[in-house]
Amino acid sequence: MKIRLILPLLLLSIPFAALCQEKPSGKSKDHLSAVAEKALIKVSIMYPYEEGKTFDMEYYQAKHMPMVAEFLGSNLVKYTIEKGLGSGIPNQPLPYMAIGTFYVKSLEEYQAAIGPKRDAIRADFANYTRIAPVILISEIIR
Repeated sequence: MKIRLILPLLLLSIPFAALCQEKPSGKSKDHLSAVAEKALIKVSIMYPYEEGKTFDMEYYQAKHMPMVAEFLGSNLVKYTIEKGLGSGIPNQPLPYMAIGTFYVKSLEEYQAAIGPKRDAIRADFANYTRIAPVILISEIIR
């Protein structure tokens, strides 16, 4: 019985304001702003739909994208693979058969990692498609 009474009394003895205060992080507002301003880089590899062309999604997912992801190392935050299903406008052709996206921390590190491996990456295209990709590099704003 005594134990049950002690905990509520102990909690009541702690000032409410102390419970509601945020703990200092040790980081200045300027530091936090600088971190927030540093955005991720998004590399989108888009494969436009072309009549009569094919795309081997299984190979792309199991072999190609993991190979490129390995080249990127610790700079890679994540990658995604999308399979095109339709156009945003009814009865219009599919704009892209597939889109692969890499999210990286540094554009410079991405370019340094991909540059020496470019020929190997391009040579692997033939294993899953004959479509020339459109590549867009962008900065994530939000």
